[in-house]
Amino acid sequence: MKMINKTFKTALLTLCLTTSFNIHAATTPNSCKSLGLNNCPAPLDKKLPDVKNMLSWNQQQRAIGFRNDYRSYPGDVFHAAHGLPLPRAPQNLSNVNYQIHGQSYLLKDYLKRNNVTGMMVIKDGKVVWDYYANGNNPTTLWASRSVGKSVVSTLVGIALKEGKIKSLNDEIVKYNPDVRGTAWEHVTIRQLLQHTSGVNWNEDYTDPKSDFSQLTQCEANPDTYTCVNSLVKAPGRKSYAKPGKAWSYSSGGAWLLGDTLEKATGESIARYLQNKIWQPFGMSRDGVWHSYTVGQHDVGAHGFNATLEDWGKFGLFVMNNGTLPDGRQILPKNWVKDSRNWNQAKNSVSKLHPEGSYGYEWWNNSVPATVNDVSPKTGLNSQDSMWALGIYGQIIMVNQKQKLVIVQWSTWPKAEPSFLEQPLEASLMFNAIANRLAS
Repeated sequence: MKMINKTFKTALLTLCLTTSFNIHAATTPNSCKSLGLNNCPAPLDKKLPDVKNMLSWNQQQRAIGFRNDYRSYPGDVFHAAHGLPLPRAPQNLSNVNYQIHGQSYLLKDYLKRNNVTGMMVIKDGKVVWDYYANGNNPTTLWASRSVGKSVVSTLVGIALKEGKIKSLNDEIVKYNPDVRGTAWEHVTIRQLLQHTSGVNWNEDYTDPKSDFSQLTQCEANPDTYTCVNSLVKAPGRKSYAKPGKAWSYSSGGAWLLGDTLEKATGESIARYLQNKIWQPFGMSRDGVWHSYTVGQHDVGAHGFNATLEDWGKFGLFVMNNGTLPDGRQILPKNWVKDSRNWNQAKNSVSKLHPEGSYGYEWWNNSVPATVNDVSPKTGLNSQDSMWALGIYGQIIMVNQKQKLVIVQWSTWPKAEPSFLEQPLEASLMFNAIANRLAS
């Protein structure tokens, strides 16, 4: 895959980071008061890891960094409005087990093996089991990483229902004229949702020179929006395929989708989320969205910070097809089903997932039929289950058929391990939980 001109990339990074070698994104961590949070999350760790080194944090730094993400960057608050806690119907899941590589593991083993710092299981709208570790608690706001992409995707669906976006087949230039003359000009909104833009983007989390690594460095810069905008729309950035023909995961494209959504709605992502979902659906606590320009531009690729229960409530909103407590359905009728209509573009289809791996910024993380020596292989199939996934093990799993939502916070040792490692274990564990609750 041909990458953008190295000389340009070096010049761009030098320009963006000239003033930020020794700068923390928030030199003084944000306070609850400065952000405007109605309730202060806990814990408030005193020493925060340097955000520009996020991809090389150790386990302890990840736990502290992810629950203080909202303090480490500029942020836009999305306020809750008198939401009630979810009802509870506790279940004993301690002896639920799965098998992998000839070994059997219980839920407690899974939590330890996968560095889980928070997990909640919601069945039929009720919390049946939850777990907090590493100092996290029900008030903690945890960084979504790319789980935020699935939230943005859902907001695009609302904008479509409202007519603020006329069609997913519209080229983004219709709403975002700044892309005219760039490699993105003829890409459609649907193609951004499916990550089939055909525009070069290197998402390698282990390469310090990758586009994603440069985006992370931009986020440690005072003028983040200009830096990221220049990176994504670089004159040297080219297409490697016709739009719609090939799949390649792209946080650059996801950022551009969020930027286009903001231009189409006239609101920041945080404000649109607050007005359309957070308050009407009855979320319990305020959340914070990582902002590139406070009040104007939030991060379309990640940046969603909320409590574990509110992650779960968002999953319920999706599970219920975007239906609010007053009965209004604010998502298009088939939006959720279409979101898990796995695209058939080159690279989305694989030996592990011949049905396709990716929908509208939701993943197919079902256990492949071709994987042996694992159990249970069934429970959450690819037709009914959709997974919001973020690096280091952040998950929202929604299964409409079983009326089941499972959310997970984690600090996996690798940003993006092989599917046959932690992602497969998550799928096996979630299968086992689903099967237990269905029995």
